[in-house]
This record gives sequence, C-alpha cells and structure tokens, in this order.
Amino acid sequence: MCAQLNGNEGPHRPGRYPPAPRDPVGRRPPGTARRPSWDDVPTPPVPRAPTLDEIAREAGVSPTAVSFALNDRPGVSDETRRRIVSIAARLGRRVPATGPGPDRDRSRAIGLVLARPAESLGVEAFFLQVVSGIQTALAPHDHALVFQMTDTIEAECELYRRWWAERRVDGVIVVDPRVGDPRLRTLAALGLPAVVIGALEGADTGAPETGTPKRRRGGLSTIWADDAGAMDLIVHHLHELGHRRIAHMAGPPGFAHTARRIAALRSAARRLQLDHIVSVTTDFSDRQGIKAARRLLGAPLRPTALICHNEVMAVTAAGVATERGLRIPEDVSLVSWEDSAVCRTFHPRLSALTREPGSFGRRAAAEVLHLLAGAEPRRLQDPPPRLEVRESCGPPPPDVPAPAEGPRPAPRTSASSPDTR
Repeated sequence: MCAQLNGNEGPHRPGRYPPAPRDPVGRRPPGTARRPSWDDVPTPPVPRAPTLDEIAREAGVSPTAVSFALNDRPGVSDETRRRIVSIAARLGRRVPATGPGPDRDRSRAIGLVLARPAESLGVEAFFLQVVSGIQTALAPHDHALVFQMTDTIEAECELYRRWWAERRVDGVIVVDPRVGDPRLRTLAALGLPAVVIGALEGADTGAPETGTPKRRRGGLSTIWADDAGAMDLIVHHLHELGHRRIAHMAGPPGFAHTARRIAALRSAARRLQLDHIVSVTTDFSDRQGIKAARRLLGAPLRPTALICHNEVMAVTAAGVATERGLRIPEDVSLVSWEDSAVCRTFHPRLSALTREPGSFGRRAAAEVLHLLAGAEPRRLQDPPPRLEVRESCGPPPPDVPAPAEGPRPAPRTSASSPDTR
C-alpha cells in the first residue's frame, strides 16, 4: 500500500521541492535542471566618478580651472564655471551645492592620504601612532579624519583635487615628503590648507623663516625632525664603541628623509674617517629587509654595525644574523631608528632612537586647525630624539682594529647642521 505524500513527511519542509537525485559522486544526472540561485544574478558595475583631468579635457580647460569651478572659487568666469559644472554633472561627477552658508564652506573633516604599499601599514608602529595622535587632537574639535591609501603620488594629487572640488575636506595632513615633491605644487595651486610631517629642503611652503611672513591663500606648514642630528647621535655612539664598518638599511629611495639620513651618514663618515660606509634602500617591508640584510651581512667586508630604518628592519636583520651564525652584539651591533615594544621585548633588546610618534600627529592636527582659523603657516621642529642604548650594541669583534687614540670629535648640534632644514 502506498502512502500519499503531502509535503510534511521526510526531511523536506512544506512548500519546497525535494532536490533532484544525484549520482554517487555528487553530480546531477543529465537533463536535470539546476535550481536558480543568487549567484546567477550579475553584480552591476560600480560607476566610476570622472577625474578632474577627464572633465578638463572635455571642457577644454585646465584641471585647476575645473577645481576652482566645482569648488565655487574665484579664478574662472561665470560662463566657464556653468559649462564645467554642466559637463561634470553629465559625466557623473557629484557637484556640490553653491551659495553662502557655513555648511557649504566647511566639511569639518581633515584628509590624510598614504601612497605606500598596503602591507607596510600593518608592520610599522610609527605611522599607526601618528594616526592615533591626529585623531586624538581632532576629536575634541568635532573634526573627522578621512583616510585613504593610493598607489602613486599622482593618484594622491588627483585625490586632493577631487576632495577640494567636492568639499570633502577642509585641509589635509601630508606624510612621507619626497625629493622634488609634486604634491606641494598641487596644494599651492588649489589653495588647500595643509600640514606636512617632515622637512622640505628648499621648498617654498609659504611658512615664514624670518621677518614678516608673506600672506597667501591656503598655507603649508611643516613639522620636521632633525634627521641629521639623530644620525650623528647614532654614528658617534657606534664610533666610540670602536665600529669602523657601518651599514644603513634605509627607507624607500626618493623619500626626503631617506636622502637626508643617507647624506648625514656620509657626512659623519667623512668627519670620523670611517673605513667602510654603505646604505641600502628598502620599501619598508620585511621581505626587502631580509634581502637587504642578507646582502650586507653576506658581503666580503661585512659591516660590524647596522643602522635600521625601523624596528621591523632591525628584527629582520637580527634574524638574518642568526641565520648566518652571527651573534648580537658580539659579531654585529644593531640600532633601530624607531623605538617600540618590539625593541624593548626582543632578545637581545634593541638599541633605538626614542621619541613620541603620537606627538607628530597631535601637533600636525593642531597646526591644520591653526591654519583653518586663519593663522599664518609655520615651520615647527619636533623635539630631538634620545638614543636608548640596550643589549644589541657592543664593541666590534676582535678582528676589527681598535680606534686610534686622540681627541674625540664633538657631535654636531642641530643648529650647526646644514641639512636639518
């Protein structure tokens, strides 16, 4: 006798069709239709907003003119402004409202862009502490931090133009100054208030040096550290221990602080008559740190001391030294340019320059608010770091000649250093 199924029996719920039988290996029998699913629904493409360059080409004007028109700033005629706004809207660009009012003039947001490899963000404690300091200083003033990463400096410049044209930010904080940095020209053309964390040699930032400051639209302040004085501090300590072969695992080429530190190392080497000095650039990653350390510690004339760009480089150098059977500090001494919990807990504990990264962020945020209040741009120096000597530094191995007797050269001060500006 056969019982009639009403949909409530068995493992299937009411109102659902039982699945088609499958063969022993889980494939559907030929001719069996597959049930539709959400995977079959195509995902619509995300529309891309046109760049300022694309709008400029369409309108036959410069990207700066587009920025002025979309930002309702003087510099273009009313007819050109209307034409640019119309073209931007047709191409899919969000056009901000015009007219007087505080909401139109202020976004109450500060922008921060990082043009670095994404993997470098998670391994460098210094930058994360800088961001924390920025946020700490902005929060009491009801300003938000808008953070974004880009692949190139050119993309960062385009982002500044778009942010300023759409009034996404009131000002920006710029990090990682480059040699011949194109961002300075972009910021000056836009009149976007900005604060640069890092020294800008020879740059016209509008910040006063001496005398009466020149007033300009926007403004560019800088908060800089004495990299040359800090390098002198490390090199003189290693020299006093007896080291004559010193290597430098530096940051990326093209970065202003990389060039400054390399130049300071060479200058110290000439004054102290060191035998062998070499610098190798990296991209902040542990992968390139390992590669640089293997190159340096595997050289025929191996350095007896390494100055590392940050604690990540110092730890990778320590790993490579162990890999090659070298002891720290008996065979090679290590110094990190940045201090962190890693340096204090690593064995042996790593000597490092000690400073407060969060102060960079707090002072940068305070300075950009200072510019937004209508004050003049300034150049501010961060307090000099201190060298915390720990277990990773010691005299060189016995095969290195002892330092010659004679008067020790006096370390340079930041005031007498020609490349601290």
